[in-house]
Order: sequence, then C-alpha cells, then structure tokens
Amino acid sequence: MSDSRGLVPCTAGSIPVASMRTVYRLGEVERRLDKLPPREHEVLRATYERMIEKGAERFQVKPSGVPAMQHLYDELPNFGEVLDDVKRQLALCQDSRDALEITPMLLLGPPGIGKTHFAQQVALLLGTGVGFVSMSSLTAGWVLSGASSQWKGARAGKVFETLVEGVYANPVMVIDEIDKARAEHAYDPLGALYSLLEHDTAGHFTDEFAEVAIDASQVIWVATANDERAIPEPILNRMNVFEVAAPDRDAARSIALRLYRSIRGAHDWGQRFDEEPLDAVLDILSRLAPREMRRAWMTAFGNARLAGRAALDVADLPETAPRRTPIGFVQYPKGPPRHGRRRRRARTIARPCARVSCAPPPRRCRAPLPSPRPPPSARASASCSAAAVRAARRTSGCSRCSRSCACRWTAWPAPAWARWWRAPGPPA
Repeated sequence: MSDSRGLVPCTAGSIPVASMRTVYRLGEVERRLDKLPPREHEVLRATYERMIEKGAERFQVKPSGVPAMQHLYDELPNFGEVLDDVKRQLALCQDSRDALEITPMLLLGPPGIGKTHFAQQVALLLGTGVGFVSMSSLTAGWVLSGASSQWKGARAGKVFETLVEGVYANPVMVIDEIDKARAEHAYDPLGALYSLLEHDTAGHFTDEFAEVAIDASQVIWVATANDERAIPEPILNRMNVFEVAAPDRDAARSIALRLYRSIRGAHDWGQRFDEEPLDAVLDILSRLAPREMRRAWMTAFGNARLAGRAALDVADLPETAPRRTPIGFVQYPKGPPRHGRRRRRARTIARPCARVSCAPPPRRCRAPLPSPRPPPSARASASCSAAAVRAARRTSGCSRCSRSCACRWTAWPAPAWARWWRAPGPPA
C-alpha cells in the first residue's frame, strides 16, 4: 500500500481554489415566473423567487494540489483502493484550470464498515458541500428528479435543492443504500441517475418540478450498497465499483483505539479516564464492526463511571451476542399447541420400504375422494389400540413390514359427512 500512496507528491495543507460557475439561466427562470397565473402555484412561485434571489452562480472548488490524505489512510485502512483512485483524479486537475472531475463510485460491502463516513470525509477533503439521500427510507420515487407541480404536495428533487439552496456547484451527493430502492413506487427512484451519472447529459438536467435546466455535471456521486445484484446493470456501468471488505484484526484494533481517543477528547468527562485502554478491551472491540465500536465505547465509559473506575474493563463492555430473535412464525418442536376442537393435524402417508417382499399400499388407500376437501381421518380398527395408533403416527417406517399400526395413512379429522367411513385394518 505504501507504493500506491506515492503516486504523486502530496502537498501538505493544500488550500481549496474556488471559481464561479453558472448553474442555471436567470432569464429562463424570470420568463417562467411571469407566465405563472396569479394566486396559483404558490410553492412553485416561491421556488422561482428564491432562485432569482440567490443568483445563478455557485462556487466550484478544488484543492490547489493533491491534499494530504495520510490521515484518511490511517482512519479508514480498508478504503485504500478507493483513496488511491481519488488521489489519481485529484492529480489530473492540479496546476491547471480544469475543473475537478471524479468518476461516480459505488462502495460495496457489509453494513457498518464506514461507507457513509468515507463519503463525508471525501467532501471535507475537497472542501465542498454534501447532499445525502437514503434509499432505505425512501417515501417517494421522485426524490431525485422532483415531481410535477401539477400534483398536490409536489416539490423539487434533492439534486435541485442541493444546487439551488447550496453554495457549491460540485457538491458530493451520497446515495446511501442504493440497493434498497424499492420498485413499487409509481416513479422509478433510480430513473434520474441514468442521465445524472453521464457527464454530457447531466449538464442540462431538468427537474420536473421547476422545469428549469440546471448544470449537474460537476456533482460528485458516491453510492453505497450491500449487494450489487439489486442494482440495475446500466447504473453499474456508469460507476467505478469498489468492493470494500471489513477491516482485519489489526486495522480494527487501530480503529477502536482511535475512537477511544476521539471520544475521550471530545467530552469533558473523558479526562477522568485513562489515556489508553487495556489490551484485552481492544481485542474484544476488534471483533466488532466500526459502527458498533462507538456504541460499545459509550456503554463501557458509562459502566466504568458507575463503578468509580478510571480504567475500562472487559466487564464494562456490552454483550456482543444478539439480544433479539428474528420475527417470524413461531416454531413448535412437536407441532402447534393442542387447543380448539377443529384443529387439523398434519397428514402422514406410510411409504413401503425397498424390500421385495413389501408390496405397494392398496389402491384404495391412495385413491382420492370425490370431494375436494381433505380425506377423512383413518379410524383404527378394533384390533388396534390407541397406543399403537400414536406409535404409528410417530414412526415413518414401512406400512407393510413395520410392527406399528398401519392405520396411519392419513391424520385429517373426519368431517361429519364421512363419519361412516372406516379405514382398512392393518395388512396381514
């Protein structure tokens, strides 16, 4: 990894350089505002007035050189390949008048490894703003492209709001959990990305609410997902896909130590605890995901404070085993509880074994009844005791050579119209 970090000489303390870029045309906004009928479309009118008030120019920032990224390599050791790609694209625009262009990236990996945190750190590195869209909690399919102003409750999309209400022309747009986008919406939530992820078509992106073309070609897209199989192939072709693995034991240990120091230094009560945690505590926390480490540290700090200790012990950590059981159907080891007079029992069919001496079951035992309802219950013959019937239902041996009763062909309760029916006795 040390070779990949030395791709270009790093400039410590790089200052972001800003230039002005026109995001939309004010003349078009004024024409649409004049065409609005009076006392109608108040929300759309307020949007146009807000666009005129803020103006059409936004800051387009980029670092003056390749910034120092060593702290990101130390903080996010499992994102080394992604950081190398960002560093390459930053090196292309340094010492030039070209704008910063970063290819849209998709971060694949298990939950809780820091994918969303990485996107926020990239925005801080570049000195630009951040727009966040969570697909897992999506309530409308038009969250990116906006909804038509003809609909009640319509509003502009997230891309439009980030560019118009913000101060940057190249913000970082984070599409969190893109694989959780549900397809049952009337609008495809990922439909707008087909044009937004292309540099040529994103330059004149039109929001359906404002119906004014905006320049979204400089937006930096970072998407996160857990499974790429739920993402359409055209979107995958428009992005650089990086598979981010969970940090190994040594990397997770360093992340846990860094979190301990940051939590201790960010709070006034942190001065009451030791500067370094115990090695046994770090060994246990290294087994957790980075998202769970912070919760574990906060619990340990509280337990140690209640115990009046300055050092965190293993007993202060929360239990790592899951406390909740998954919600689903209740499983009974011996079938459902016996309550209710009309309860149906599971049907059991006796199969003959593979011995030659065992003939197949009688034809009448397998013939379906005229009624579509389940076949009636098998009635034990006079020679069969109740204990033999229960033993036969528990066994699954041969119906011809088994010692158990063969009256277990079926176990459905007999309806009233078939109470006269009597099952055949055990085979001779």
